[in-house]
Amino acid sequence: MVPLATTTNVGGWMHQPSEALRTLLALDLFPLLAGVLACVSCGVLGNFLVLRRLSLMGDAISHSVLPGLVVAFLLAGTSSPLAMLAGATIAGIATVVLVEAVKKLGRIEPGAAMGVVFSVLFALGVLLIERAAARNLHLDADCVLHGQLEYLAWYSAPDTLAALVSWSTLGEIPRQVVVLAITAAVAIAFVVVLFKELRIAAFDAALATSQGFHATALHYALMVLVAAATVASFEAVGSILVIAMLVCPAATARLLTNRLATQIAWSVAIAIASAVGGYVGSSAIPAAFGLDAVNAAGGMTVAAGGLLVTAIVAAPRHGVVSRLVQRRRVALRVALDDALAALYRNAEAGRDAIAERELASALPARRIAGALRVATRAGMVERRGDALRLTPEGTTRASALVRRHRLWESYLVDQAGYAPDHVHDPAEQLEHLDMPPPAGPSVDPHGRRIPGPRGPS
Repeated sequence: MVPLATTTNVGGWMHQPSEALRTLLALDLFPLLAGVLACVSCGVLGNFLVLRRLSLMGDAISHSVLPGLVVAFLLAGTSSPLAMLAGATIAGIATVVLVEAVKKLGRIEPGAAMGVVFSVLFALGVLLIERAAARNLHLDADCVLHGQLEYLAWYSAPDTLAALVSWSTLGEIPRQVVVLAITAAVAIAFVVVLFKELRIAAFDAALATSQGFHATALHYALMVLVAAATVASFEAVGSILVIAMLVCPAATARLLTNRLATQIAWSVAIAIASAVGGYVGSSAIPAAFGLDAVNAAGGMTVAAGGLLVTAIVAAPRHGVVSRLVQRRRVALRVALDDALAALYRNAEAGRDAIAERELASALPARRIAGALRVATRAGMVERRGDALRLTPEGTTRASALVRRHRLWESYLVDQAGYAPDHVHDPAEQLEHLDMPPPAGPSVDPHGRRIPGPRGPS
């Protein structure tokens, strides 16, 4: 158990931090903070991109900012961060407007519109670099892809924690971190304030408009924020992480819940876990094998992808394993229902019992042997040698199944206009649904008596 620190110790710790803490402040504080803020701002907005199947918008914007950067350089005559940020922001917003225009005027699907716009704008940026006076403009491919988190190191970090919590420290926060903090705050406020409107518009834009919300204006507002978050994150963490964070946290959270508010909360938690886990893992994992640290933004992207893969496999309700288990349970229940119904019809025909081999050959289900074992253990089927017969409990359940089957057959003939000889297979599927059939006659279309709701008389 770790003893509680005394007041003296706390005071000493405040005035004389450990070497590890000094290293954390100098090398890791602002890069990690920038990564977390970028992941959160992109992850929050990404929920609505995933729901509206606009996940490629972040990819489109991250490519389309190139002409904005070049034009800003030409107009301002400098590569100052403010001019570059302004040019990239305008290009990002122009991308959103052009995508919508191409989609509506060209009547093409959103993915194609985004692909056309971002490829044309990216090519325009390349042409501007090659043909205009911007040939000296330096664009580092590594910075574009992976960002510049290492440039956020705080080499003038204070020697004491007391100096850290002072007003003078605020002036040393890197511009990228400040911009990302403002962007994350605006994105969260936007989602919180307009949550109801965004939820309705995400699932049914026409319904949102009919209720007085301007769905188109809401869409443009969301896209502008996505552009701002993309551009704000672009410089610090690079395009790969931005694209991943617009998709991975939301897609992972979508696998964990069916409720949008819970999904957004999960996406924020996943974004933070990806940022912290990826940042730590990018140095700790290579160090464990005696290797140099790898790019932190790449580590965060890999962590986000790993969490998504984990959710795809192991999510409680929508994961691959869970769906396999559910499918197996449904198949076993259907086989059990079919076996009980077959035994009931066998009894209706005046036969006291039926051989297991004969029953298995008459049913299409492959799990009939397992279903019979379950029925026997549950006391619904009695086995004497190879002969099978229903117990009173099994007869009650089988009677309800046969009743649903024959009522569905009557409904399909009387209400849906099916021919009597074409209703067995559809009724065979409908009888396994939890939805009860409509009330009907006492005799089915084939002249057989329909068991009563309280079982066979």
